[in-house]
Amino acid sequence: MRAARPPGPQRRPALVRRPAPAPAPTAGGLPNPRLTGLGSGLFCAVVMFLLGALCSALFGASLTAYGVLFLPVCALTALWVRRGDLMTAPVVVPIAFAVGLLPLADGEGGTGSRLMGLMTALATQAGWLYGGTLIAGVIVIVRRIRLVRRRRTAGARPPV
Repeated sequence: MRAARPPGPQRRPALVRRPAPAPAPTAGGLPNPRLTGLGSGLFCAVVMFLLGALCSALFGASLTAYGVLFLPVCALTALWVRRGDLMTAPVVVPIAFAVGLLPLADGEGGTGSRLMGLMTALATQAGWLYGGTLIAGVIVIVRRIRLVRRRRTAGARPPV
């Protein structure tokens, strides 16, 4: 038999606080992936290669259409790279530009002719290349400044 408890305050079980569930993603929201430095380079290079092939097939190798399509890819690459790899975005963007020019480069005579077409396309489309790199650089700098400010305000304690 159990011993009777003495009268007095009863012990209640401790309340356990559980974290609130994460909000469900909205159906109409934009994707917000966080790519590593390598992932952002692969994303940018693959998308630019596909856009280069698309421009070659649809627009008759229009370098202007390719350059216009390059700019939003630069912005997305700079927006989607994770915080730790921010400085890789302005580096991978020009590399991806050159990768995407491979299907567009003129050259029917072989490797040398193809390489000469690639160099010519890079030289004549430098404005798009610089513009996309500038877009990626500005976005990365703004994100970096916001990150540093957020860390400073989180670390600053009011005087006692």
